[in-house]
Amino acid sequence: MNKALFLDRDGVINVDHGYVFQPEQFEFIEGVFDACLTFQQLGYRLIVVTNQSGIARGYYTEAQFHRLTAWMCEQFAIHGVQIDGVYHCPHHPSQGVAPYVQRCTCRKPAPGLLLQAIAEHGIDPAQSIMVGDKADDMRAAASAGVGLRILVQSGQAFTAEEARTSHAVWPSLYAFARAFPPSSRGPETSSHHRKPA
Repeated sequence: MNKALFLDRDGVINVDHGYVFQPEQFEFIEGVFDACLTFQQLGYRLIVVTNQSGIARGYYTEAQFHRLTAWMCEQFAIHGVQIDGVYHCPHHPSQGVAPYVQRCTCRKPAPGLLLQAIAEHGIDPAQSIMVGDKADDMRAAASAGVGLRILVQSGQAFTAEEARTSHAVWPSLYAFARAFPPSSRGPETSSHHRKPA
């Protein structure tokens, strides 16, 4: 069984400018390449799981999303990082255009994207990590059985109650990666860690 680092996209990989669909809008968050390389070297599959309701809303097409995704993966490859999979939900339960307006099992907090990736990549969720910037990312990961759930502050703001859906809160993916695994570091990490929810 493989282990995976599941990553939300907007707010974790790139600055969340809202409905990003072109490379010139895509601003990588500082340290993201180094962070992902760290986990790749530790044997984690790198898998992006992202809600993309901008497709349902008609802001951009799935073809435009896939073109941006290919470009994003190329930028990672330039830095020696392999993205093993990108899974997206194009739906919205109430807003947008057919056939994308629907209640689905893939839009987080539903776990469909993670469950699909787990099945297709032979992943052991208990050994895996989810990094996101919203409570919905954490809820999806919990429903999929992901063992470690990390919220980062580089994207959306969240409440103290929402933070409790995670095991720990870190400023960014890079900050989390620098302190991982916790057992190999000193007490510098302790202020960021909380007991599991």
